[in-house]
Amino acid sequence: MQSFKTWFEPIKPVRLDNDILTIQVPNQFFYEWLEEHYLGLLKKTIKSELGDKGRLEYQILLDQQASESQRGGSWINEDVEMINANQIQNPFVIPGIKKMRVDPQLNSWYTFDTFVEGDCNRLARSAGIAVADRPGATAFNPLVIFGDVGLGKTHLAHAIGNAIVQNGSNKTVLYVSIEKFSNQIIQAIKNNSINDLINFYQLVDVLIVDDIQFLANRTKTQEIFFHIFNQLHQSQKQIVLTSDRPPKDLDGLEERLISRFKWGLNADLQIPDLETRIAILHKKAEKERTSIPEKVLEYICYHVNSNVRELEGVLISLVAQASLNNKKITVELAKEVIQNFVQRQHKEINVANIQNIVAEHFGLPVARISSKTRKREVVMARQVAMYLSKNLTDEPLKAIGEEFGGRDHSTVIYAIKAVQDLLDTDQEFRSSMQSLEKKIKMTLAY
Repeated sequence: MQSFKTWFEPIKPVRLDNDILTIQVPNQFFYEWLEEHYLGLLKKTIKSELGDKGRLEYQILLDQQASESQRGGSWINEDVEMINANQIQNPFVIPGIKKMRVDPQLNSWYTFDTFVEGDCNRLARSAGIAVADRPGATAFNPLVIFGDVGLGKTHLAHAIGNAIVQNGSNKTVLYVSIEKFSNQIIQAIKNNSINDLINFYQLVDVLIVDDIQFLANRTKTQEIFFHIFNQLHQSQKQIVLTSDRPPKDLDGLEERLISRFKWGLNADLQIPDLETRIAILHKKAEKERTSIPEKVLEYICYHVNSNVRELEGVLISLVAQASLNNKKITVELAKEVIQNFVQRQHKEINVANIQNIVAEHFGLPVARISSKTRKREVVMARQVAMYLSKNLTDEPLKAIGEEFGGRDHSTVIYAIKAVQDLLDTDQEFRSSMQSLEKKIKMTLAY
C-alpha cells in the first residue's frame, strides 16, 4: 500500500491518443524508478488495456526542454513547464516557518583563509579553490576529498561553499551530511513526500555532502542519492563529497555509485608535517587571541601528530587550564594537558629510539643503519646516530657499537670524530644536527 501511495498516486493522466497513453510524473528520478522497478507491471497493464500496439509516454514535470527517448519499450516526452521552486517543501526549514531562500547550512569559520596549506593538503585545497571559482565548470566534478578523521575534510568542504556564497553568485549552495540526508529520506517516506525531497535537491546548484562512507548498506538512500547525483551532474551542477577513504575502498556501496565518484577528482588529505602543524596552531592561537610561547607550540606539535582536531583540542584545553587556574602557559603545563589527550607509551632516550628518529630523518629503513652497506647516505646516517647516541645516552662506546650491527668501539670513535669535523666546518650540517637533536629530546624526553 505504501509503495502505491509513493509511486502511483502522484501519477497524473494527461491524454489518451489512439494506442498511446501519456502520464505525468514529478521528475526524472520518478520516471527512472518506475522504469527500473515496475516496467514489467506497466507493460502488462498497457497490453491488457490498450492491446499489443499500446504505448506509454511520460511527461516529466521538472524539465523544460522537449526531448524524446526510448527505454525498455517506453517513451518519454519532456515538455511541461518548470514547477515553481517556492512550491517545493524545503526539508531544512522548521514546519510552519516560511523561508523562501535555501540556507546553505555552512559554518562561516571554515574558509580558505583559516585552512592552513601544506604539502599534506595542497592538491585538495587548490582543487577546492578552482571549484569555488567556477562551480560545475571544471573537470573536478564531483570533487571527492578523502582522508582520515580530523585532517580537515569538513573544513575544506565548507570553505568551498562559503567562497561560492561570498563570490556573490546567485547559485544555491547546500551542505548536508549523509546522516541528515538519510534521516530526511526516512521522514519523507513516512510523510509520503519523497517527491518533494527529490525536487528540492534537484534545485540545488552546489551540493556538498559530508561523510559519504555512511551510505554503506543503505539501499534506499543510495538509490535516491544516485538519481539526484545523476540529475545534478547532467545539469552541470557542482557536487563536492567527503569520505574517510578513497572511493575505490568504500564498502557496501553500489558499483554504479562508486564509478560516478571517480568521474571527477579524488584528492586526499594526509597527516600534516611538523611545520604545517605549527602553522595550524599559530592560526588557532590567533583566533583565540592568545599568545603562546614558541617552544610550547613546538612541544605540542612534536607530541601530537595524529590529526588536526586533536592538535587543536590540546591547544584549547591548554589555554583553558592556564586561564582557569591562573597559570602561565609553559611546556610543563603542556605535558599535563597532552597526557589527558594522547595515549602514550613511555619512551626514553636510548640507542634504539635514536636510530629510529635518525632513520626517519634520512628517509631510510632503520635496519639499514645497522647493515654492512657502505653507501654514502647510509654511512652518514649511521655516524650521526652513533654521535647522538654518545652525546645523549650514558651507554659506553662498546655497547653503542653492538647496537649498530656488532661494530667495535673504534668504529664508534671514528664516527664521532667524522661528525664533529663536519659540525666545525659546515654551517648547514650544524643547523640540521641541532634540529635533529632537538627533535630527539622533545620526542623522547617527557
